[in-house]
Formats: sequence, structure tokens, C-alpha cells
Amino acid sequence: MMRLQFITYFTWLDEELVTVPNFPAWVCDVCGKREYDERAVNWLTTLLSPNAGQTTIQRRPRRRVPPVKREPNRPRSTE
Repeated sequence: MMRLQFITYFTWLDEELVTVPNFPAWVCDVCGKREYDERAVNWLTTLLSPNAGQTTIQRRPRRRVPPVKREPNRPRSTE
């Protein structure tokens, strides 16, 4: 039977060992086999990505809109 437990997850990032405490994993209560929670692994992969925190959308420079010419305000007649 696989049960959800919170364990310490270990992974290598280049030449550094990264440990993540309280990481969700499904652990077999008979043999101890671990299957890591897919959503948590995807989240961790995103955080450890070298591009984390950088904008991924390429922004185009804004086009300058020329000002609109307006007629000067004329006072209303009170007749």
C-alpha cells in the first residue's frame, strides 16, 4: 500500500547536492519504494531552473501615439 509521506528529497544540480525537507512522496509500507509527487517535482524543477524569475515573454516596444488635436473650448451662451 502506497502512503503519502513527507520526506527529504535529494537531487544534484550540476555539482551541488540539493536537499529539500518535507517533500511529498508516496512510500510503499512493505518495501519502502518511493514515488515522488509529480506536481511537487515539476514545481521544484521550475524553481531550480536557471531561468527561474526571468520574464519569458518578449515584449515589443510601445508605439508612440501622436496627440489628438482638439478645438479650443468655447463658452456656452446662456440665452
